[in-house]
Amino acid sequence: MGFFALLRLEARFATGSIDNASDIDIVAAMTTAAQRTDQPPPLSRVAMYILLAIGPEERHGYAIMHEVMRITDGGVKLGPGAIYTTIKRLLADGFIEESDERPDPELDDQRRRYYRLTALGRSVAATEVRRLEALVSSARPWALGE
Repeated sequence: MGFFALLRLEARFATGSIDNASDIDIVAAMTTAAQRTDQPPPLSRVAMYILLAIGPEERHGYAIMHEVMRITDGGVKLGPGAIYTTIKRLLADGFIEESDERPDPELDDQRRRYYRLTALGRSVAATEVRRLEALVSSARPWALGE
């Protein structure tokens, strides 16, 4: 259960502590939150890094790995397992697609698969960026003293 769901439960059961909430209450609150369809659930960190790394271009797995390192100033290094497992899930979810176009064969290895964002993938990435912006905006005053 997420932090905000716990806060809602705490407000609902304000008679003392959250210890008086039963399993039924907690499961009902989790189910209600999970059933909300107005916003998709947040992406995993790895999925978001991959979507941001692909961005407006087409990239292959190795280039995605390097772009993640570049955009995080070396703070995040994704290995091949994380990259390709997440790419498989992003393909299945329709957030990315494999590109049929290839660069000049003399400049590239033909075994590489190139990926690009779909319209849905762009939309999901934009929604996640807005969610993260709101989170940072609410934390900035107390966390950074601004």
